[in-house]
Amino acid sequence: MRGIWSVAALVTLAACGTAPAVTAHPERYQADGTVLSDARHGPQLCSFVAQSLPPQCGGPDILGWDWNAVEHSARGGVRWGEYHVVGAWDGTRLTLTEPPRAAERRDAPPERSGPTTRCPEPAGGWRPVDPAKATSRAMEAAIEKARKLPGYAEAALDQSYLEEIEGYQPDDVRSVERYANDPKRLVLNLWFTGDATAREVEIREIWGGALCLNSAQRTEAELRALQERVWKEMKGVQSASADGRTGQVTIGVWVVTPELQREVDEKYGKGVVVLEGFLKPVVS
Repeated sequence: MRGIWSVAALVTLAACGTAPAVTAHPERYQADGTVLSDARHGPQLCSFVAQSLPPQCGGPDILGWDWNAVEHSARGGVRWGEYHVVGAWDGTRLTLTEPPRAAERRDAPPERSGPTTRCPEPAGGWRPVDPAKATSRAMEAAIEKARKLPGYAEAALDQSYLEEIEGYQPDDVRSVERYANDPKRLVLNLWFTGDATAREVEIREIWGGALCLNSAQRTEAELRALQERVWKEMKGVQSASADGRTGQVTIGVWVVTPELQREVDEKYGKGVVVLEGFLKPVVS
């Protein structure tokens, strides 16, 4: 809950059961995730799971799996559980090379990468320049206004002030309701291509709280178009998201290889599309 929170994240796309790209690299890989089998398929590793009961998902087959050897849940002909798996990946299937074990503890996903407020802190700290306009309604209106301006890339709320509050508990709903999203203490960050500071007059007509205007490489529209293009053109995509702060699109695939990243760099531009693998190499 702390730090900088994105309030204008682009649509994240996710696939369930999409066939991974076929490449020959039978190295050993590992992952923590759901393994599920049902009447339609045997044990498969899932990157995303439909939270029904029983759950539903799809993914690459796991060879060498034995439900009798692991604790698992079962309902309506479906078997599933959370496991740490290690095996040889041939591009379409994972062949176990050691017995599965309980999945390792999953911490909350890290907040999106990127700097906190980069503007120089004003004398006296981050404070409203017009307290009457430092309201939640004004903040929402300012973000909506920003989205309609040329060059808009992203908006985010820097709530690092929470770190200074003694006793603040980010996992306590009551604590969050009491302290978070305070428009008179947070810093509204906006990203635009070109001269971002040229947008200050228009934003200040609405927003009187702390404000930081940042330069971006690509607009939200450009990133969304690229995200959709990669989703359509690239095989084996499991997820896709974009970050206006970094100007990058992140694509989730089963396995990332240097060869695949080079192909992506050549097609879409170096460093523009970042690949993240669900299966991680086993380091000997």
